[in-house]
Amino acid sequence: MTALQLALVLGVVVGAGLAGALYALVPAQPDLGHVLARLSPATRRRGAITTSSAVPDTEERLGIWAERTLPTRLLGPAPARDLAVLRRTSAEFYGRKVSYGLLGLVLPSLLTGFFALLGIRVPGVVPVGGTVLLGALMFMAPSRDIAEEAKRARTECARALSAYIELCALERNSGAGATLALASAAEIGDSWVFNRIREELARARYNGQPPWDVLKELSDNLDLPELADVAHIMRLAGDENSEVYRSLRARSAAVRSSLLSEELAEASVVEERMYVPASFLGLVFLALLMAPSLLRLFGM
Repeated sequence: MTALQLALVLGVVVGAGLAGALYALVPAQPDLGHVLARLSPATRRRGAITTSSAVPDTEERLGIWAERTLPTRLLGPAPARDLAVLRRTSAEFYGRKVSYGLLGLVLPSLLTGFFALLGIRVPGVVPVGGTVLLGALMFMAPSRDIAEEAKRARTECARALSAYIELCALERNSGAGATLALASAAEIGDSWVFNRIREELARARYNGQPPWDVLKELSDNLDLPELADVAHIMRLAGDENSEVYRSLRARSAAVRSSLLSEELAEASVVEERMYVPASFLGLVFLALLMAPSLLRLFGM
């Protein structure tokens, strides 16, 4: 290692040490959402918290250690709504972030050692810079993955809720009350969305709460506006005895129309992506067909 490379490594180490010292001296600012969640009654925060597994795996145990040891500002806030809709714990999320980050820190050194065994000399700044850059990128990768998976899960939830709204409308049209219509419709499906609605309705029944209140709370926790609309419509039916059959059918049709529009938009994007390789392939074939004629024309 040359003197310049040694100076760069020492500079990175000293800079990291100074940054860590400054980070430790800055007063911590607790997350307001976490504080309010801890201060709220247990019945109010039940849906927002996903408890750890009874037998956590290695990744979840790593996440539990990270939550207890590493500062919150380093880990970043956990996407509670996305994790709730995916039925994952914050420990699993942090465990994946830490494991990915460690992999990003180790991978450049392993590649450098592999190249050294092959006799290829790599400058020292490459593994140092690659370690910092790849570690940071892989540490942030789970946040992006969770957001994309949650978006797909909410689309599946919207499909299930469209059927649930339709079932509620049929129950109301057959003369069932608002509370009974919600419970009877939830008994028909066997997906996790219907199971979760059944659990919340049972909790409301045992606690003496209106069912539309717990459904509204569930929609806030999972970020499902379709469920909030159902809760609002059924509240009108329960409190004011309003006719809600047409409103429920209209809401169900709107959800289906929205899902269809999203699928058509995704299909259009995929179709546009297919034009690029097809056009390039056509140009290649055209060049192969025209090449002999052009070569004879120019006497080559």
